Amino acid sequence: MRIWHLTADAPREPMRVAPGQPVTLVVGTAPVEPGQAVRITYEVIHPSGSVERGMLNVPWHHNAHHASYWQVQFGPFRRGDRVTYRVHGAVGDQRVEMPPIHFNVGPRLYLALLWHQHQPSYVNLAQPPQGAIGAPWVRLHALRGYYAMPALGADFPELRVTYNLTPVLLWQIDQYVERGATDRWLDLTRMPVRRMGLAEQEELLATAFSADWESQILPFPRYLELYERRRARQPFSEQDLRDLQMWHNLVWFAPPFQGGQVRLPGGETASVARFIDQGGSFSEADIEEMLAEQFKVLRAIVPLHRELQEQGLIEVSTTPYYHPILPLVYDTNSATIDRPGSCKPPRFHHPEDAEAQVAQAVSAYRLYFGQPPRGMWPAEGAVSAEAVALLAGAGVHWIATDQGVLQKSGIYGYDVANPDVLDRPYQLSSDGHALAVFFRDAGLSNLLAFHYHQSYEDMEAAADDWLHQLLANTAERFSSQEDRVVTIALDGENTWSAYGARAPAFFRALYRRLVESPEVQTVTFSQYLHGDAAQHLAPHPAAAQEQVAELYTGSWIDELGSAPGVDLGTWVGEPDENRAWGLLGEAHQALTEAGITPESHPQAFQSLYAAEGSDWFWWLGSDHAGPQNADFEALFRLHLTNAYRLAGLEPPPSLAHPLIPWSLVWAFESRPEYARPLERLTVRANCFGTVVWHLEPGGQEGEEVLQPVPGFGQVTARYEATLGPFGPEAREVRLSFRCHEHTAEAPAACALEVSTPAGPPREQTVEAR
Repeated sequence: MRIWHLTADAPREPMRVAPGQPVTLVVGTAPVEPGQAVRITYEVIHPSGSVERGMLNVPWHHNAHHASYWQVQFGPFRRGDRVTYRVHGAVGDQRVEMPPIHFNVGPRLYLALLWHQHQPSYVNLAQPPQGAIGAPWVRLHALRGYYAMPALGADFPELRVTYNLTPVLLWQIDQYVERGATDRWLDLTRMPVRRMGLAEQEELLATAFSADWESQILPFPRYLELYERRRARQPFSEQDLRDLQMWHNLVWFAPPFQGGQVRLPGGETASVARFIDQGGSFSEADIEEMLAEQFKVLRAIVPLHRELQEQGLIEVSTTPYYHPILPLVYDTNSATIDRPGSCKPPRFHHPEDAEAQVAQAVSAYRLYFGQPPRGMWPAEGAVSAEAVALLAGAGVHWIATDQGVLQKSGIYGYDVANPDVLDRPYQLSSDGHALAVFFRDAGLSNLLAFHYHQSYEDMEAAADDWLHQLLANTAERFSSQEDRVVTIALDGENTWSAYGARAPAFFRALYRRLVESPEVQTVTFSQYLHGDAAQHLAPHPAAAQEQVAELYTGSWIDELGSAPGVDLGTWVGEPDENRAWGLLGEAHQALTEAGITPESHPQAFQSLYAAEGSDWFWWLGSDHAGPQNADFEALFRLHLTNAYRLAGLEPPPSLAHPLIPWSLVWAFESRPEYARPLERLTVRANCFGTVVWHLEPGGQEGEEVLQPVPGFGQVTARYEATLGPFGPEAREVRLSFRCHEHTAEAPAACALEVSTPAGPPREQTVEAR
């Protein structure tokens, strides 16, 4: 008598056994003959240490291909059970048995979820703190998501999540709460309306509607009323302006602060529910009280993350300090670019800067969290062999990047479509340091980031679908009994913002399913590597993992217009990007030749390091055109200008000239009346449509479909088209709009002037001078 099990025709289903899941065992015997019997003996060691032993008779099931097949159900078991079983066969006096077979009861997969939180340096180091922060996005995203996201996750004690907080983000929060730094929008909020001049009133009106139409303007009647007044170009009273000061701050608070009292670490509470209920007629004292609530939230962000990390509920990872593309700072000659027409810039090769960015990040993390970081998310997931060696040398235990990097590593690449290949950590070694690298599942990550907020109204259904996609694309395709970990990594602030007011509902639905599913166990990256006995999680040390061969230099981005596959072309290769790298190199050379060092002039080098941040290069080039390109390009030149001045050197004239053409922006909340000849005109709206333009003299006409572009402060796309430049003979440009989303019967739901079926579109004239 022959007996077999764990083959294609006699499997165990499932191979990985989840808690509460029955197990089906199929056994084959041959030849087919009467009198055969099959049984299973087993031993189960429970987490408590108690032992359960037993025996099961396996019933005959069917005969096929000169063999008999036997089948029995086994279990179910509890999480943490360790099961050993042996298959026995008998016919007459003959006895046969198989060697013992073992399995542990646990999730079918582990899930490591990373939310990346980042803002670049808006701080002008060459001026005092008052007004030194050049944009409000650190403060506003702090109100919207940096506190609310981990606080919501903490409502699920079995959930484990990793938050990546960049040092430059935390430093800017400190600038607000410790040094009294302000941004211009904050200054305009604090300024009493009675003291405002006309220019300051216009500045407030031009900036105070920078909010998402659907989730931040439309739901609040008074804010919507003020928006419609601005759109209709009606005058604002002092009370209107005060209410605008209030509302353009209130809408950035996360829903829990808008709806009630939130208890913060340390025991104090924060809330703006009173002001939401009041709706309008706000006083200067009301505004000051609202700002005090803002600063409570800002002060609580680091303590909350520190507290949750100490409780083991989250892990906080970090990024090189100013969020540079580390491989490019190390050496731009290593850049992977494959877009037609792209080329490498004059070589920028400063490993010492890359090392300083990493060292400063480690030091800052110790300051904020009282221990060194275990993990890093390299900016934009950008890695190279040299960059990873720096991270390993800094004592980092793990990093994460994109599946596209793994796909292009090695001589022949890796089959990342196979979850047994993708869903595991690999080892990278440098000078005796073994570092684990996790590769994110891009498809599953992008579903969360880009799909559900656009395609689903029902957030419960969206969460159901994502869990289904997770299991169908990973656990149900695993062919190995080895532990597998699925890495999900994505922008936290953008994802949270994309769901708008529905964000808490979606995240709660998602987290509830993850902690209730017996097939999934959430882990932090360090928890997976080092193990967690309380969670019945064995260690998976980096040194025990397979080495990744010839790590590819890439990121989590595939540049638009380039050949398929991740690369670094988003930050280098196009003419204006390369000019920026050239300016950076010239500044570095000027400081070196003048004998300036990080020790002699630390602020000069901090400005230089800030200019190495990835964000400025992201918005250069044609692959990421948007309304903020000019602002970010100007910030890049400001940081370089400050590097010279703080070193006592004269900035070169080249830094006074923009790298990209300037464009006049026309929007419903800010309508310029005049444009210069040869100037480009960018028309911006909050919904999809077509702009029709008519040029005088000459009667030249045309139309452009407005394209979605990301707004940096809010993830929700605005729509815009850039017209011109028009010739020097141009004297007048007339604009009209056709909205593709809303009808004339519902103009309040649209930020465009809506044409009516009975007449022509309304027109706006821009004169050229």
